[in-house]
Amino acid sequence: MSDMRDAIGVLLAGGQGERLWPLTRDRAKPAVPFGALYRIIDITLSNCVNSALRRVFVLTQYKALSLNRHIRAGWSPLAGLGEYIEVLPPQMRVSQQWYQGTADAVYQNIYSIGSERSKFVFILSGDHIYKMNYSRMLQQHGDSGAEVTVATIEIPAAQAARQFGVLETDKDWRIVGFEEKPALPKESPHHPGHCNASMGIYIFNTQLMIPILLADSEDPKSHHDFGKDILPRIISKHRVFAYNFVDENAKDALYWRDVGTLDAYYEANMDLVSVSPIFNGRCAPGSTNTRRRSSSLPIRIAWVWRSIPLLPAAPSSRARAYRNRLSAMMCASTATVKSPIPSSTIM
Repeated sequence: MSDMRDAIGVLLAGGQGERLWPLTRDRAKPAVPFGALYRIIDITLSNCVNSALRRVFVLTQYKALSLNRHIRAGWSPLAGLGEYIEVLPPQMRVSQQWYQGTADAVYQNIYSIGSERSKFVFILSGDHIYKMNYSRMLQQHGDSGAEVTVATIEIPAAQAARQFGVLETDKDWRIVGFEEKPALPKESPHHPGHCNASMGIYIFNTQLMIPILLADSEDPKSHHDFGKDILPRIISKHRVFAYNFVDENAKDALYWRDVGTLDAYYEANMDLVSVSPIFNGRCAPGSTNTRRRSSSLPIRIAWVWRSIPLLPAAPSSRARAYRNRLSAMMCASTATVKSPIPSSTIM
């Protein structure tokens, strides 16, 4: 049985978020406020803590001050003995360049990862909104004898066309093909009319990941990206399986959002504002102990907050449309909320 104590997380949080301007004028994309007082990265970090993934490296790059402060004040105090949520800026240990892609970001921190002597490495993104128990994914990874596991979500094939990386799997969920944003996605053998879209979440056996990243770093033709380069290269050579997303949001439809644009960001915030929200990020009644296990896996948030004034938004034509903001702490409300976008001036 695979144990989360044998795993570490590497959370990619260095994105510029150019399509979220002006919200990313002064901060990296994962540090953009979400649901009034939270940050986008808090969703993934909450998944980690509630999945017992308690050793996490957060890889930062652009405009990282706001993100660094947030993690130090709100998340680092949660770590117990042998646990950590550690920010790693570019160290130029194995390269003289900034991160060139997702795989290169992990490669440039290979010394820190290797020093932990973990059996498994989770590769996570800091800018998606979803609820997931990573321990279930690791359990399947071990049970299937996989060397690499990729989290996937089943979506209508027409919706995935030219939008997502699509994995082709056999009846046992072993990955046999991959296409980056295909015009005609191949359908899932388990759900006709749907395809398996990559969620950008990976588990690697550490002993396999390190030589793969070393080889990729020496390839001048590589984009140094897990989706574009690493995954297609290893499918035929190693045991690579898909993990079909199990949503802990407990709604009829699966909930996973990439908030990479202002419209997507706005819609994800609006999903929070009803008595029965589409995405329920509120604590379950009485659930305040982040160490207590729960089969329902609510997002039990124990962040340390300071009082932050919500200042007027930046004078952008798009930003002016989002001038009203959510009331604090993701309260359920029956009132009409026109816009939940916090100011880009919040540090």
